[in-house]
Amino acid sequence: MGEERRPAEGERQATDAGAVIERTLKDADLDWESPAAGNYVVKLPGTRKLSTTCSLVVGRHSLSINAFVVRRPDENHEAVHRWLLERNTRLYGVSYAIDKLGDIYLVGKLPLVAVTPAELDRILGTVLENADGSFNTLLEMGFASAIRKEYAWRVARGESTRNLAAFERLTRGDGQE
Repeated sequence: MGEERRPAEGERQATDAGAVIERTLKDADLDWESPAAGNYVVKLPGTRKLSTTCSLVVGRHSLSINAFVVRRPDENHEAVHRWLLERNTRLYGVSYAIDKLGDIYLVGKLPLVAVTPAELDRILGTVLENADGSFNTLLEMGFASAIRKEYAWRVARGESTRNLAAFERLTRGDGQE
């Protein structure tokens, strides 16, 4: 008879981290799913951005965090990237990053032994605060021309501009600030 296989330390930590993640997401009453073992997709509700989708992937030794913030800016790339880098110095557990297309994400890694309900709450709070809280600023910096065009198009057709109210400083008067 063969000996019963005991899980390795890394496997145990991954299993434990997964259990902590599931319990924390349930307790926080967040909208989430687990499409595969160790993979979690969490929908964080926002105020400026409707929601932020955050991926949590439990690896052998670490938890990877990845959240889409905004697509590649249409303009003003250097200023946008500088702003992101300056913000990175003040973030906890995650950093702004760009992918090969130039889309902006928040990414991070956490050792599995550090995955606790309090730490997960802190990380998800940081993701939400910096994806949702910076959303309008990033749109103003990287999409000002598109916002102005959209505003003018809606006004010309008598359509609502209510959801562009946050960008009033770009659309009032000549809007060339």
